[in-house]
Amino acid sequence: MIPLSVLDLSPILEGSDAAQSFRNSLDLAQHAERWGFNRFWLAEHHGMPGIASAATAVLIGHVAGGTSRIRVGAGGIMLPNHSPLVIAEQFGTLESLYPGRIDLGLGRAPGSDQITARALRRNLESDVDSFPRDVMELRDYFSKAPRQPVRAVPGTGLEVPLWILGSSLYGAQLAAALGLPYAFASHFAPGQMMQAIEIYRNTFKPSPQLAQPYVMLGFNVFAADTDEQAHFQATSMQQAFVNLRSGRPARLQPPQAGYLSQIAPHERAMLEQVLSCAAIGSPETVREQLADFVTRTGADELMITSQIYDHAARLRSYEITAELQQVPAQAAFR
Repeated sequence: MIPLSVLDLSPILEGSDAAQSFRNSLDLAQHAERWGFNRFWLAEHHGMPGIASAATAVLIGHVAGGTSRIRVGAGGIMLPNHSPLVIAEQFGTLESLYPGRIDLGLGRAPGSDQITARALRRNLESDVDSFPRDVMELRDYFSKAPRQPVRAVPGTGLEVPLWILGSSLYGAQLAAALGLPYAFASHFAPGQMMQAIEIYRNTFKPSPQLAQPYVMLGFNVFAADTDEQAHFQATSMQQAFVNLRSGRPARLQPPQAGYLSQIAPHERAMLEQVLSCAAIGSPETVREQLADFVTRTGADELMITSQIYDHAARLRSYEITAELQQVPAQAAFR
């Protein structure tokens, strides 16, 4: 059995609002805690009409305050948008409030388009080395003996665990060089997944935080009592991806019968590529697809995301997934 965790974008549903999304996220986290999921992560996105987790640290505090054991964190914070000191203070505050339960995943994408990135008022002309430098600066703020004259208060000495997120080979190389755990976004960008895993494992250098490589992979799950119900529920996520890639992001739409037969061939091809890291179906179907994925990748942990419109159906999908946690753990990827 390998650990299973939850990635929640706090989706804003068509016909609903962000306030309801936050209630749904907390309810999902409380169920996930009871069902034995390892961690509950929220992701930073800006200017997206269907994603409510823009103020990620604030929402993490909301979820952590409404749960008691599950780890809560960012999957992730887009560090180019922020001063490392500010993130150290925010997550130092969270770690002080909820000790031993906070994770900090870091990405180098802006989590938005260029216009929105400019509105965030960070320097868009920074050189290619700025992200590694920012990660190391942030790590230093959390250390017990920071080398910098400025102190993160709270933050210093709390050693909040850092993760590197990625959807390309760059993140794998950086995570390996810094000796940090690596989370790959295979749930939406699986193209370089196997190569990234291999590079990370083969070049990993131990650090005080981590003695050996640790890979967590994003994975879509749409589980229901029947295959037909699961494929129907998955059409909300399919619509979201097509809308996003077509330049018309929207709130999460209700499921639509026969959706795949109504879209263009190039859109179906795009969805086939995205859903190459997905399990859709009844409990037995999902069990087989999860086991196949773990066998193929040697993942140490899976981060499950289920973009399902109906909240009760989304809860049911995660409940089924939790019941299938007897997925065989595999040896390290070779």
